[in-house]
Amino acid sequence: MISVRNIVKAFGGMRAVDDCSFDIADGTITGLIGPNGAGKSTLFGIIAGFEPPDSGHIYLGDEDITALPPHRRFHRGLLRTFQTPRGFENMTVLESLMMVPAHQTGESLAGAWFRWGRVKAEERRIREKAEDVLEFLQLTHLRDTLAGRLSGGQKKLVELGRTMMTDARVVLLDEPGAGVNRTLLARLAEDIKRLNLERGYTFCIIEHDMDLIAHLCHPVVCMAQGRVLAEGSMAEIRADERVLDAYLGGDPSQAGTSADETREAAP
Repeated sequence: MISVRNIVKAFGGMRAVDDCSFDIADGTITGLIGPNGAGKSTLFGIIAGFEPPDSGHIYLGDEDITALPPHRRFHRGLLRTFQTPRGFENMTVLESLMMVPAHQTGESLAGAWFRWGRVKAEERRIREKAEDVLEFLQLTHLRDTLAGRLSGGQKKLVELGRTMMTDARVVLLDEPGAGVNRTLLARLAEDIKRLNLERGYTFCIIEHDMDLIAHLCHPVVCMAQGRVLAEGSMAEIRADERVLDAYLGGDPSQAGTSADETREAAP
């Protein structure tokens, strides 16, 4: 689904991403791990179109999308979330979902003035879809709550819901577990699995919580110093001495740690 080929990105002479290549296969939940400063978020920004690479190519299927801006990648079904959720905090949860679909008739002046019937019918369909998303995520009870009043975990669930309001093909999740309590994290993980299994979403997930990665992801790609260090199953990654040295301080006992413990162990 996504092919990353020989991507290089430097800032001030330092290579944040250094000749990086790997694939995100269709229908998988691929984990992307590595120590802080490994280049993971920079690479996500390049894949999503927020940062241009200095060299290399990004492919979506057979199409080279390296030069496409983010909104055109969005229309092709490539979405990215952020570690800190970015939402419409003064809108209700329902309204923030309804804002997502592109090319709504009511967004144009002519449509708002002269196509009221079409606008209302379209809004009704979008509202029904948003209600279905809230039911899927078990957030119906929060439909009329301002998005800015939600907890961090609830905001992550709503952000996942916003990807469901589009025709998503690939979703890049940047630390979905950050700041989320264990109860909501378990729900979020199950929702990701259901979207993958029931609706065919392809995911790539940056995450420091190794338990979450082990639960959700196959394969797992480990980066260090801007390069791909290792790829494979979580069991193979945990047994790789290079990963232990680069990411876990060389201590095999740390290879199954939680997010907080892993962050302490990572350089």
